[in-house]
Amino acid sequence: MNTIHVLSVLDFTEDQLQKLRSVSPCLVVEQKRCRSEEEIAAALEEAGTHRRTEVLCTFRLPDDLSIAPHLRWVQVTSAGVNHLLGHPIMRNDILLTNASGIHATSIGEYVLAMMLNLTKRWPWKLSLKWGHGWPHDREFASSGGELWRKVVGIVGYGSIGREVARLCQALGMRVLATKRDQEDRIDHGYCLAGRGDREGRIPEALFGPDGLAEMLPQCDYVVIAAPLTHETQGLIGAEELAAMKPSAYLINIARGGLVDEGALVETLRCGHIPGAALDVFAEEPLPSTHPLWELSNVLLTPHISGASPVYNDRASDLFAENLGRYVEGETLLNLVDKEREY
Repeated sequence: MNTIHVLSVLDFTEDQLQKLRSVSPCLVVEQKRCRSEEEIAAALEEAGTHRRTEVLCTFRLPDDLSIAPHLRWVQVTSAGVNHLLGHPIMRNDILLTNASGIHATSIGEYVLAMMLNLTKRWPWKLSLKWGHGWPHDREFASSGGELWRKVVGIVGYGSIGREVARLCQALGMRVLATKRDQEDRIDHGYCLAGRGDREGRIPEALFGPDGLAEMLPQCDYVVIAAPLTHETQGLIGAEELAAMKPSAYLINIARGGLVDEGALVETLRCGHIPGAALDVFAEEPLPSTHPLWELSNVLLTPHISGASPVYNDRASDLFAENLGRYVEGETLLNLVDKEREY
């Protein structure tokens, strides 16, 4: 059996690396922690002088992959690959797999937390503590709706959208969703046990990309969970925001580029929708002068919805599963369709 050299440029622990090595005796798994494309390039070049790196586990990639002529497969630890859209790997034969599925739990819980914060008005209610306030206006104190029987529209029914759907269904919410190919309801990617909606049975209706305008007016919450591609850039613009109910909330945990931020600011300023929760932005970090900071009806977090203390455990589980498939010549999970860009 031929030796397969695997390089990680991440922060896997020794136990996590041993998990990868135990997949097959033909694997030689090494790690060199890198923090930039330049460091990754140096690590690949160094490895190339005395071994044939065939598999790379990383987030970033140097532009020049000629320094790794034996590279056959790159596993990235993000669900989205929009940061690689202009990279040569999108135009060559090197296999590219993403980490879709490992973020579903943490982001699903984040979405639910934002729904509850917006609906129950917790940020405003909890602020009473700092003023030692006990309002005489009981209407304010008891204000806030319920999630029961509310309609959530999930834009992008991938692994994250499916976990959002499962959690929302458990609270008695109704679920609608959009999916590029609504005829194929199955989740063919990596899925954590007991999470998500692998069979695609939860949504009451599943719309194609051209059905967004039909879905939005029905929703009390719109959750953006689609990949960012050239096709989905600015997917939610002024027209889509205007189509939302005047009582609906927008939650974006995907990528900032999916939403026209200028149009969103104006929509929130004029009060057409009551609020939004945003974890991602067109420019990150969000500039300190951006008008979103000043809007009282927006909850902002710094792209942390997917963070979890077990992130690398799940990333190494997925990588181990795919290494086993690679050794056996089987189809890899989460193989990126370079034409579709996700």
